Amino acid sequence: PAGKQTIWVPAAAMQPTISNGCAIRTQFAPAHEDGPDGDVLDFDKDADENAQFVIAFPKMWNLGTITYQVFWIGVAATTGVTWGLQGVSMGDGVTIDLAYGTAVTVNDSAQGDTEKTLVSPVSGAVTIAGSPADDYTTYFRIHRDVSPSHDDMAGDARLVGVKIFYTTDAANDD
Repeated sequence: PAGKQTIWVPAAAMQPTISNGCAIRTQFAPAHEDGPDGDVLDFDKDADENAQFVIAFPKMWNLGTITYQVFWIGVAATTGVTWGLQGVSMGDGVTIDLAYGTAVTVNDSAQGDTEKTLVSPVSGAVTIAGSPADDYTTYFRIHRDVSPSHDDMAGDARLVGVKIFYTTDAANDD
């Protein structure tokens, strides 16, 4: 049935942007050697840094706004981070020289331990620039926004991945 759907985008599927990019993908391992290793992108505390990824949405996407949720690890114990996401769609024969839409931010706080996975609240609506249509690719840029007072964590924020929520208006892509 039509309705809300989810796409998981792990940090391993993202890359730092050329301009103001975050650190390159790195692996982490928990203190307990039998625990899972993982891939993260580190976002600095001193400047806004970006990563990007691309999705080809299914045709059943209603081409409307999306929301997102950030999964991350903090390196400081009890402080906040602000994440932002923006997107732009382009199709066959469309220039890639398009501007991203307006970034929508979400605040989250660390929970007292540097080895905890943290999950942000779901964001507000993100409008995709570039007039999305079927068979378009949508580029996303995620960033750590260090300027708001909520982002006061004194160290890197380690991005694990992002859930993208979108709405469908059909049961399949036929």
